[in-house]
Formats: sequence, C-alpha cells, structure tokens
Amino acid sequence: MNLVFQFLFVVGSLFNNTSGYKPGDVATDFSLKSVDGKMVSMSDYKNAKGYVVVFTCNSCPFAVKYEDRLNAFAKKYTSKGYILIAINPNDASVKPEDSFEKMQVRAKEKQFTFPYVYDEKQTIYPQYGATKTPHIFLLDKNRVVKYIGAMDDNADDADMVKEKYLENAIEALEKGQDPSPTTTKAIGCSIKAKKLG
Repeated sequence: MNLVFQFLFVVGSLFNNTSGYKPGDVATDFSLKSVDGKMVSMSDYKNAKGYVVVFTCNSCPFAVKYEDRLNAFAKKYTSKGYILIAINPNDASVKPEDSFEKMQVRAKEKQFTFPYVYDEKQTIYPQYGATKTPHIFLLDKNRVVKYIGAMDDNADDADMVKEKYLENAIEALEKGQDPSPTTTKAIGCSIKAKKLG
C-alpha cells in the first residue's frame, strides 16, 4: 500500500503542478489556430520587441470586462513592437460558449485587433502556469518572462484604474529595467479543464 500511495502522490503532483513560469524563465513558443484559420506563433513576429500573452475567453465576466482594454492596448503598443496574442484555454465541452466557432463570432463582434487563438489541446496554459481568465504574461523579445499577473488594479471599472501594471512593466523594459512589481494577482475565472472520464 505504501508504494501505491507513493505512486498516486507522484502522479497527482504531476497533474496538479500549476507553478508554471516565473519571472526570468524563458517561455515556450506555440503554434495555435487563430479565429481567421491561420496558425499563430510568436516566431511569426521577427521584429517584435516583446510579447503579451493573455489567457482569456468569451465566457468569463472578468475577461469580458477587459476586452475593450486589450483592444486599446493592442492599438497603442503593436506599433511600438509589443505583440499581444490572446489564448483561449477553456475546454468547449465544459464551457460551450468558449468553442472555436463562438471565438470567431466574438472576435468579429468586438473587432479584435490582435490574434485570438485556441489552446484546444490545453497544452500551453499549464506550461505557462495560467490559472485565470484573464492572466497576462509579458515576455521580452527573447521570450524571457518579465511580468505575470493582472493588466491593472481595477477589473470592474477602467476609469477607476490607478495602477496600469502591464503598461508600467513595458515602460520599464523600454528603459532597460526590470518591471516592479514583476508579479501581481490575476483576478478572473478559473480555467476550465477537460473533464477526465
């Protein structure tokens, strides 16, 4: 029984490892299908100064509150070399509103100015350690993680934001500095993993 317990503990630890990346780690690239049917990777953007990888979805009220902010961010920072890529990590069998087809509808409705891609096999979000929607990872041009967490300090009201964590982190990178803080707490809905069995 002791060996069985140890085996189960090890297997459980592997499946429950949500530590993911920390600032200073090098993030993996990915190749995920965008709502326009094309495959998207960070390596597609040869001249990028950095990447903003946002795990988000259609269904979470917090993610919805940030859609316009992400659009405005992408319009402002893409021209400065920071590429925003939004990844939907939710399993559609658990959250039908987050299916690829519904993603296409949502992207068209909101006129997203950034790639919206689907982590259909749910292989990318565990590597990053994303646990919420939205959950933001700022990477430099070499895919070194520089900031992880929330976009700002007020999910409910964009007009009441006092700290723009993501923008401040980018401004630090522009000055050749490390962001401060390097991590904040992501506020949002839990990622919906595929149910086993």
